Amino acid sequence: MVLLAKWIILLFGAFILSVGFLMLFNPARARATLRKAGSTNLINYAEISLRMVPAAALVLYAEGSRFPEVFSVVGWFMLATSVVLFFVPRRVHHGFAVGAAEVLQPTFVRWLAPLAFLFGGVIWWAVW
Repeated sequence: MVLLAKWIILLFGAFILSVGFLMLFNPARARATLRKAGSTNLINYAEISLRMVPAAALVLYAEGSRFPEVFSVVGWFMLATSVVLFFVPRRVHHGFAVGAAEVLQPTFVRWLAPLAFLFGGVIWWAVW
C-alpha cells in the first residue's frame, strides 16, 4: 500500500509539473480549465474525488518522505478541504473558480508557473 502511495505521489508531482508547463506556455488554456471547475455535477464531484487520492497517498507515505510532518499536514488538509467541498453548493464552487480565472490574468498565470515547478519538483525530491 505504501509503495502504491509513493507512485501516486510521483504522478501527482508530474501532474503539478505539467500544470506548470500549461501555465507557462498556454495561460489562456489554464484559465479556461480553471473556469470549468465545479461547472457540472460530474466535473465537480470527479474533481473532488480525484483530489482525495493524492491527499490520502500523502498521508499514507508521509513517514517515508523527507518531510513527514509536511506531507501529513498537506495530505490531511487536502482531505479535509475535499470533504468540505462535497458540502459546498456546486454553484458556489464554480463561481469561485470563474472569479479566480478572471483575477488571474495570463501574464500573472505565467509568473505563477515557477511555483508549480517548485512544488512539483519538491514533491519528487521528497519522495525519491
